[in-house]
Amino acid sequence: MVRVQLRAVRVDLQSNTPVLLLQESEGEGRTLPIFIGSPEATAIAYALQGVDMPRPLTHDLMKDMLEALTIGVERVVVTELRGSTYYAEIHLLRAGVRTVVSSRPSDAVAVAVRTESPLFVSDELMESEGIVLALDTEEDEEAQEVPDELVGQFRQFLDSVRPEDFDG
Repeated sequence: MVRVQLRAVRVDLQSNTPVLLLQESEGEGRTLPIFIGSPEATAIAYALQGVDMPRPLTHDLMKDMLEALTIGVERVVVTELRGSTYYAEIHLLRAGVRTVVSSRPSDAVAVAVRTESPLFVSDELMESEGIVLALDTEEDEEAQEVPDELVGQFRQFLDSVRPEDFDG
């Protein structure tokens, strides 16, 4: 498994589709882009920005339920791409008993952000789908700002794929 960081939740300017950018923590700096839905992108962005909602959103509710049941999230793993659909797992731990739950990557990442759990991508998936992007190394307070260099590199990547090829 390759440890990754959630580098950004951006909007592809050509398709106006949100995309998760999961970048490996060490090594070549490969990034796994996963196109996701707008509601999931908003939920992740709210968690990253620390936005408190008057009532819990679905992923906040999931976190609260896990805490109430004394279940910890050990890690989230984006495991594979079948057809045009990405798959992920949430690895849970309760009283020494481990359980793995299948999930959409967007939901798994939303839970991981809220529980401050580590993110991983399978070696095979990163090898086959990871791309090298020059992402800003500084934390970008303004998540909507997309450097021109990143846009150019991402457009090159998008020339070979379509957003509907991905499902998160």
